Amino acid sequence: MTGRETPPGRTTRTRPVAGPWLGRDVAVEVSAVAHGGHCVARPVGDPAGRVVFVRHALPGERVVARVTEDGGGAFCRADAVEILRPAPGRVAPPCGYAGPGGCGGCDWQHADPDIQRGLKGSVVREALARIAGLPAVDVEVAAVPGGPLGWRTRVQFAADPAGRLGLRRHRSHQVQPLEHCPLAAPGVARSGVLDRRWPGDAEVEVIAVGAGDPTVLSTRRRVLRTGPAVRTVQAAGRQWRLSAGAFWQVHPSAADTLAECVRELLRPAPGESGLDLYAGAGLFAGVLATGVGDTGRVLAIEGDRVAAADASANLADLGWVSVHRARVGARVLADLAPRADVVVLDPPRTGAGPEVTAAVCGLAPRAIAYVACDPAALARDVRRAREHGYLLAAVRAFDIFPMTHHVECVALLEPADAAGAG
Repeated sequence: MTGRETPPGRTTRTRPVAGPWLGRDVAVEVSAVAHGGHCVARPVGDPAGRVVFVRHALPGERVVARVTEDGGGAFCRADAVEILRPAPGRVAPPCGYAGPGGCGGCDWQHADPDIQRGLKGSVVREALARIAGLPAVDVEVAAVPGGPLGWRTRVQFAADPAGRLGLRRHRSHQVQPLEHCPLAAPGVARSGVLDRRWPGDAEVEVIAVGAGDPTVLSTRRRVLRTGPAVRTVQAAGRQWRLSAGAFWQVHPSAADTLAECVRELLRPAPGESGLDLYAGAGLFAGVLATGVGDTGRVLAIEGDRVAAADASANLADLGWVSVHRARVGARVLADLAPRADVVVLDPPRTGAGPEVTAAVCGLAPRAIAYVACDPAALARDVRRAREHGYLLAAVRAFDIFPMTHHVECVALLEPADAAGAG
């Protein structure tokens, strides 16, 4: 499945770059939202001045931004530390750890959920326009059942030097210790991991997918501390076996939502051949199998050993489905899938890339459902697919990561003669 998103607060920078504006407070006018949970802003009275990418702000606001990173170039990064002119839709964050200098796990707690979805839709539309060259795509981000809090069934906490668990601050390896996380599902809270110290552990992962007691993993030592090693969950009309270390969508409504969307877009028909790439535990292969029936066939390809084993177990009762463990690539597709009527392409955050995109289009399917957790990666691969004769026929987006900048998209790609001019 998709949604292999960066764990909350996971970052790539350990200390701020010491440019001339570092630590400076600047009054800025905030304009458009940008991908990554921040907005574009410029100093008040200087519309052509340096670009400031500011967090904790909303489009249309005037704020005081404190510069947190400055490399001395054309832009810097900042946090909104004072709101001079708030925008409609600004709300008090439900979590006391959200805000400048705090937890980096959430990006939009200061925005009403409707505003959050509007911002995410703008990001998807901008990526398709700027990267894929499709300026007229209408994208609305749909809410999913469950509300904006208490949805995260899998949380990877980091430990500070004292063994206290928390989440990392934005673009930092520093840990913000937590007493609770409002996004965490009830099962995560029941684990009690935040109530004790974890000396010697770099990270502790809590998994509360499905029913039963939560599973706790010490990720430095790869040790199962407590809870079941194999979990089960109901989705898309089937029961799924999930090994504790295998990927599954973190939002309880995500699997059903995405499965139904793929089914509606692809409309797999009896007797057809289906291909599920980056198949994970086999969710979308199961969707294809139901559609093509026992007169059709489905091939699921997954590179991860644990996920591939789960997929084989989950789909064992469907004799027309085969699971192959391999890294998805052009050679594997040429060897295993000489043709396919319908394809589910569900790559990691970096996207499918030019080789896999070309190979999938080369199979000449009548339809491709591309499931994406990164709008920029989706836009790049949509552009590449167009070079091979496939056009974007539809795109749907879902807010399965409320309070964060992440958004899940499902795009339908069809041959140019079927999709029409696009």
